[in-house]
Amino acid sequence: MKTCELFRDHTVLSFEIFPPKPTSPEDTIYRTLDGLRDLHPDFISVTFGAGGGANNQKSLEIASAVKHQYGIESVAHLPGINLTRSEVLTMLEQMQQQGIENILALRGDVLPDTQPRGEFRHADELISFIREHGDFNILAACYPEGHTESPDTVTDLRNLKRKVDAGANQLVTQLFLDNRYFYEFREKAELVGIHVPIEAGIMPVTNKKQIERMVQLCGVHLPDKFMKVMNRYEHQPEALQDAGIAYAIDQIVDLITQGVDGIHLYTMNKPYVARRIYEAVHRLLYA
Repeated sequence: MKTCELFRDHTVLSFEIFPPKPTSPEDTIYRTLDGLRDLHPDFISVTFGAGGGANNQKSLEIASAVKHQYGIESVAHLPGINLTRSEVLTMLEQMQQQGIENILALRGDVLPDTQPRGEFRHADELISFIREHGDFNILAACYPEGHTESPDTVTDLRNLKRKVDAGANQLVTQLFLDNRYFYEFREKAELVGIHVPIEAGIMPVTNKKQIERMVQLCGVHLPDKFMKVMNRYEHQPEALQDAGIAYAIDQIVDLITQGVDGIHLYTMNKPYVARRIYEAVHRLLYA
């Protein structure tokens, strides 16, 4: 099933998971999926394995298992920055063979002091290529606070419009901690002619390292309310986890109340955290 069709009758809830590290036990990811199965997400997206080769195949294997073994629609991530057209074609063929209909098409991270070796320098180029070579549903990323490499939000919105015009059927946001950024972004996207479903990406913060990583990689704004919670409990791991989950629940309840198309939960492969949030909000999704 193409996930863009899910938004017709309710607020969509989806999860993101990532392949385990090569040093982790083989069944680690399946224990994660076992813990998520009975939460009945509308779909689960699987990030692209770092390092290429066997790790990429592992991502496709997991996405296929999500759909065929767990009975949940899957989305395979596909960053193009280090892939040639030939490599992407091969992956599209493999996805078709495994019945994977949904792709999150990304540019991918540019590594410091490393020249990208692929042929896709921007996500819209990859989206156009996928659109030409298969009947896939294509998701794309968007950035409520603006992409860290974009000079301003106007330029960022123009780039997003290129993705949609190239064939993206739905969007999922980078994580954010202040819902005001999302509402302002959603309004501006509508004004520039972006009329596809937009899922709000929410990451429950459960430890201090996550905060530091978010600021470093994403440039995400840390609201005063959030920092007061984090500073109060930073030396109490269990209390910090509970506080981070509660903050995410508050965000999600507000988003659903304001008519968000969907919630995309970055689970960090922690079923317990996903379950706490699901139990708090699932009735609101179908209200």
